[in-house]
Amino acid sequence: MTRIGRLFDCLKRENRKGLIAYLTAGDPTPEQTPALVEALVRGGADLIELGVPFSDPIADGPVIQRAGERALKAGTSLHIVLEIARKIRATSDVPLLLFTYLNPVVRYGLDRLGADAAAAGIDGCLLTDASVEEAEAYVAAMHRHGLDTVFLAAPTSTERRLKLLAQYSTGFVYLVSRTGVTGERDSLSSAVAPLIRSVRAVTDLPLAVGFGVSKPEHVAELGNQVEAVVVGSAIVRVIEQNAGPELPQRLEEFTRSLKGGFGAHA
Repeated sequence: MTRIGRLFDCLKRENRKGLIAYLTAGDPTPEQTPALVEALVRGGADLIELGVPFSDPIADGPVIQRAGERALKAGTSLHIVLEIARKIRATSDVPLLLFTYLNPVVRYGLDRLGADAAAAGIDGCLLTDASVEEAEAYVAAMHRHGLDTVFLAAPTSTERRLKLLAQYSTGFVYLVSRTGVTGERDSLSSAVAPLIRSVRAVTDLPLAVGFGVSKPEHVAELGNQVEAVVVGSAIVRVIEQNAGPELPQRLEEFTRSLKGGFGAHA
């Protein structure tokens, strides 16, 4: 079992909910990312998604797109992200999920990525644009190296696709709260509850909801329905707006405010 599986087992035993924090690795620089991850963990993040910057991020909204551009300009590549993970792992046992697109993974090589990611301390991988219908080779490569494979379930996913997602997912299933790209929203989509019911019907894996989750109130609302919530754009915006030595503290404070949304379930 990976650190991801152990985390969700622990959350269940302790009747707690998990906060999954996304940041774009290498934003603002690769050297700063380990310290930002430490700040997220101090603030209460239970699992970190390390986003690999990509030149054509079709699933990302403007905030994360800009972060990717900054990271790429700073020289961040998939290889560099794995080096960042290695540095994080030297001092932290927080679960790490590599969040990337198919193109960089295919160029890197499936089996090579599985081996190098496992060696760097990565626990799992999520390919945002991978078609689950064609994921068998990718899943096999990741599982050969003991990595979890997390897939996205959307409000538009058919029952057949949800069953495939359940078949190929390990660790947890990531529920996309709405159609479209990532980004902060004032309110949660009405599509979330029906999607949760549909995915519960096909898997016993823990569920995490992301896309549009940006406030403690959203965390509170979702904490009653799923095992974890994912916050990305709101965290990346804090990084964007607080360049300077105070950034880790601001990030820690914001993360703590999000985690507080769980209340007694934190």
